[in-house]
Amino acid sequence: MPSSRPLRVDARRNREALLAAARAEFLADGDAHVEDIARRAGVSVGTLYRHFDAREVLVAEVYRQEVAELCTAPARLLALHAPDEALRLFLLLLVEHAAVGRGMGEVLESIMATDSPTFEDTREEMAHALDELLTAGAAVGLLRRGISGRIVLRALGGICGIRTTGWKDDAVRIATILYDGLRYGATNA
Repeated sequence: MPSSRPLRVDARRNREALLAAARAEFLADGDAHVEDIARRAGVSVGTLYRHFDAREVLVAEVYRQEVAELCTAPARLLALHAPDEALRLFLLLLVEHAAVGRGMGEVLESIMATDSPTFEDTREEMAHALDELLTAGAAVGLLRRGISGRIVLRALGGICGIRTTGWKDDAVRIATILYDGLRYGATNA
């Protein structure tokens, strides 16, 4: 468990290297071992455990970082695109996020079986990010009113939860259908 004191520069660098190495290992091989992660980060296994007292804690932190990064996208997308296009692009980013999470799937499933607040917190962050896009689109008449980010996230969760061959292509197609549905009935559509 992290202390409330700020980390020394070298400790912060080690922690960041461990998180980057863990993300890379989970993407390459969802069954990455702590030894592989430590080796990739250029630190000892003991250093890994000083920062993360269990593999599940490391996975949860990598997942939290992924979601935090993902949830910065709506503001950036809205600055570059009309709200409906920003939503379309964000839906595709959510599908890509599911692909990243797939590499961590087994460990994420074990975390879901615990009382970890990780998933409730990250679901709230993603729903809020979707709310930002949906509200912006509804305000200018490009998207339907009365649809919450939580509902859209639930629909995408079902789509991205499918883990068969070709799931990602199917998820992109279904996300496009969902996007079309969110535009249907909008006042300016």
